[in-house]
Amino acid sequence: MDRAANRSTPNGVVAVGIEDDVFIVGGGIAGMTAALAAAEAGASARLATKKQSTLRQASGLADVLGYVNGDLVVDPFEKIQTLPAEHPYSIVGESAIRAGLARFDRVTGDTYRGSHTDRNALVPTHGGTVKPTARYPESVAAGLGSDDRDMLLAGFDGLVDFDAPAAAAHLEATGVPFDTRGVTVTFPLDFEPDAKKTRFAHALDIDEGDVRGRLADRIAKVHENEPRIGLPAVLGTDEHRRIRTELANTLDADVFEVPTGPPSLPGIRLEGVYLSALRDAGVEIVRNEVVDFERSGKRITSVTVDRNGQRIPHAASSFVLATGGLVGTGLISDREAVREPVFDCHIQVPEDREDWYERDLYGEQPYAKFGVSVDEQLRPQTVGGEPEFENLRAAGSVLGGFDFPASGSGTGISLATGSLAGRLAGEEAT
Repeated sequence: MDRAANRSTPNGVVAVGIEDDVFIVGGGIAGMTAALAAAEAGASARLATKKQSTLRQASGLADVLGYVNGDLVVDPFEKIQTLPAEHPYSIVGESAIRAGLARFDRVTGDTYRGSHTDRNALVPTHGGTVKPTARYPESVAAGLGSDDRDMLLAGFDGLVDFDAPAAAAHLEATGVPFDTRGVTVTFPLDFEPDAKKTRFAHALDIDEGDVRGRLADRIAKVHENEPRIGLPAVLGTDEHRRIRTELANTLDADVFEVPTGPPSLPGIRLEGVYLSALRDAGVEIVRNEVVDFERSGKRITSVTVDRNGQRIPHAASSFVLATGGLVGTGLISDREAVREPVFDCHIQVPEDREDWYERDLYGEQPYAKFGVSVDEQLRPQTVGGEPEFENLRAAGSVLGGFDFPASGSGTGISLATGSLAGRLAGEEAT
């Protein structure tokens, strides 16, 4: 229950704070999933994030397991049992993975595809590769690599991170079962060469001066009756479905988006869907940094957030750590150690720093697997294998034991561990 709470600080001063059943630290997909799971378990939940969600930097694709030892995975669930014991999937089990995917499907509804099968889909990317993924936006569905229809890729002059001719050539080289051709057209509005992708999306959303129709005319001039046309994923934020439909009707071809680098429009759209789900579930969001915490024995009693220099305490019955890994700020490294900065959870790393990395640039890097070790209830463990705190759980890429870029498993682990951590925290608190 969300309520005001009085608490005594170590110096005896009574502070007025806020109390919830579950407090989640971290606003990425793992944190948002944990908040939704806690709310579904009947708990009041509050989520703290010091910055915008990392979904804005992600592709918008939801992977489960794309590669094992460098080999492409066709069915993730056939390979999960082969993973090492310290891998998060081995800890939480198949049921948690499926529960995480089911929650994702409920949140995204008809805006995503892939729930009809356990097999990975192969989604073309802006670099001309295909990415194995379990769930994908419906905006990319017509471009799947398993489809044998020929494809036209069309890029825009002012959009520097999607070279359509190069992407088409690379895609051909992968052995896809169709012919693909790449062209570059001039966008109807004159943007700077390094203009943000959100400017293209906004221009198409508002459609001032018939930008959509003019763009369709320019693509039509280079279209050679390919049955599907791939465009960079900038086709609007709010109106993206309508924009694709209008282009498809004008060009008489299926129009799909090709995921590009950050900022990611599919990621921004996914963030919007999740934020809406959080509001509907009654989850409170605090856009401030957690800077301290208090404990009583083996239990965390409250955290403190910094709100424009004012320190606000938040008490809760249970807590979830979902702050991300080394790529973000969930883990901090220096020449001596790797630290988890919120609750100071133990991170096991080799004593010799030279053992942190592999000299072969393309080899398996040990540092990529650094993170919090957890038990079967996702409670962070001490060096002796005991729970750091009875009422703290961890989820997402703050966990150790896996290399999410190399294995194509980041979103899946966030969904599985976020769902389980949030449910357990919610049940414990209520």
